[in-house]
Amino acid sequence: MQATLTVLGSGTSMGVPTIGCDCAVCHSRDPRDRRTRPSILIGYNRRQVMIDSTPDFREQALRENIQQLDAVFYTHTHADHILGIDDLRPLTYLHKPGKMPLFATPAACDFMRTMFRYIFEPTYKFGGLPQVEMHPIDGTLELFGARFEPLTVIHGVTPILGFRFGSAAYLTDHSEVPEETIAKLRDLDILFLDALRYKPHPTHSTVEQSLKIVEAVQPKRTFFTHICHDLPHEETNALLPEGVKLAFDGMKLEFEI
Repeated sequence: MQATLTVLGSGTSMGVPTIGCDCAVCHSRDPRDRRTRPSILIGYNRRQVMIDSTPDFREQALRENIQQLDAVFYTHTHADHILGIDDLRPLTYLHKPGKMPLFATPAACDFMRTMFRYIFEPTYKFGGLPQVEMHPIDGTLELFGARFEPLTVIHGVTPILGFRFGSAAYLTDHSEVPEETIAKLRDLDILFLDALRYKPHPTHSTVEQSLKIVEAVQPKRTFFTHICHDLPHEETNALLPEGVKLAFDGMKLEFEI
């Protein structure tokens, strides 16, 4: 089954341009250097599934003219991955039947129910609420005719999720990819990896570290995401090996799901 992957956001938690920064990338005129917080949209079988709802979701949805959303997967509960939940409201009102499903680990479900109590507890009386429902992930999930397989990655010291869906996989916010996950990244057409910058970081992968993963699993196409303002788009792409590029906001890719 053919699918389309849209990069909604390719930036780090502070986005690019970064507030208060005067660096060349933050002042770049290249639109690919404008990076909202990291998220992707997967379209297939007349359905639309998103991974993470960022604080920039409203801007991303307007830019991509998103008029339908059928489900959201969450990698983890850091602010840059969940704070767009309230902006799901208009799309949840259009969702049929019932409430829009949100999928996350059991611990992440509990966190979000607490963080966003006004959404999940029935006592809030002050305006419209996102019509959503949390569903714990306990293994590979069949959704609208496609399989979504959760993949464990390590974000600093914390295990979080990436996902494989058909011939594509999306891993963000990782400083380590365990061997059992590496084994599940074989025979990929598309692989997304965290590559924050060149300089080491305690909770994120570097360009060098992610290139080692590429060498190990040999996907046909690799795209780096969660990019900070240390990496100018055009200059960095010129240094990357064949088949490896930086992602950019609005990028669209075709693949088999």
